[in-house]
Amino acid sequence: MKKRYIAMIVLVGVIIGWATLGGTQAVLHATSTPEFCVSCHTMDTPLKEYQGSVHFSNAKGIRAECSDCHIPTHTIKDYLWAKIRASKDVYHEFVTGKIDTDEKYELHRLAMAESVWEQLRANDSATCRSCHSFAAMELYQQSSSAREMHMTAEQSGQTCIDCHKGVAHIAPQMQLDTSAFEHLYELANNTPHDIKQAYPLDYVQMGELATINPTVELIVEQSDAQQRTVTVAGYQMTGAESVIYLDKGKRAVVATLTEQGQEQLALGDSHTDEYGNEWRSARLTGPITAPVLASSKAIWEYGEKLDDTYCSTCHAKIPASHFTVNAWGPIAKSMGDRTDISALNLEILTKYLQHSAKDAVNTAQEEQ
Repeated sequence: MKKRYIAMIVLVGVIIGWATLGGTQAVLHATSTPEFCVSCHTMDTPLKEYQGSVHFSNAKGIRAECSDCHIPTHTIKDYLWAKIRASKDVYHEFVTGKIDTDEKYELHRLAMAESVWEQLRANDSATCRSCHSFAAMELYQQSSSAREMHMTAEQSGQTCIDCHKGVAHIAPQMQLDTSAFEHLYELANNTPHDIKQAYPLDYVQMGELATINPTVELIVEQSDAQQRTVTVAGYQMTGAESVIYLDKGKRAVVATLTEQGQEQLALGDSHTDEYGNEWRSARLTGPITAPVLASSKAIWEYGEKLDDTYCSTCHAKIPASHFTVNAWGPIAKSMGDRTDISALNLEILTKYLQHSAKDAVNTAQEEQ
């Protein structure tokens, strides 16, 4: 009889344990399905964003579901912690209404995104790596820029989320502090007349001769209360006579010339580069009336703010020295097209990146 009771107790314990564990597993599985994840009306916005992403529909016919990205399964600890953290979403759905309107959702978009990014950084983008890995990549089937970035990321120990933010949901737009640019104009309006170098904040007209790009170093020849006479210097390439570039072979535009400006240009001897392009040093002197800075330091600090605001929100910050002067131009433009950055700020950002590009040559005097 005693053995029978013991057997019954063990059997009941097994049944209860099985029911408990099985029930728990069933609940955990049921709450990981896409249907459950989007059953709350506050998930309408992320659902629509997800449905428009490559993770929902692509040429390969492979779909990553909510749990594939948001619930790591590489360890039980991370799996259960992700489920516990997710319970707050139910709480806010039915109790606080924290994101129950489009306006509230946008207000909290950045904080929610940063929370997810931090989770992915902490587990080395475990859910991303469940599908993607450096070892499985055929790098030479990727674009040259993607190949270079992936090789750099692997060598430097970066994780997926460092660069691939906003892949399934729209990345939050950082707000630029407009007072920073207003401060630059305050500095420019108080620039003394007797400076030796000048740096424009905007596109500047040099009389009827040229339009000078922002951030370009100008040599001040003479000045008074009304205007400054300045010289802009660079290089002209045969076939593109209306443009002064930063240097031989470096196609960062310094100034765009009118026909009158081309006629007054002072040109040096010609040199042919390795690609057969003919270059000559070029100088143009003329009047400007726009406010300018006496040092490039403040405008490069503003350029760094632009980099932090418009570039680093979507991916890890890429050092300016990572690309060449010529590479940064199209890269900045293609990335700028995905944001609401203004044309002027994009030009300043591009010049900031080109200024410290891997093949840029800058003088110590300019940094003072």
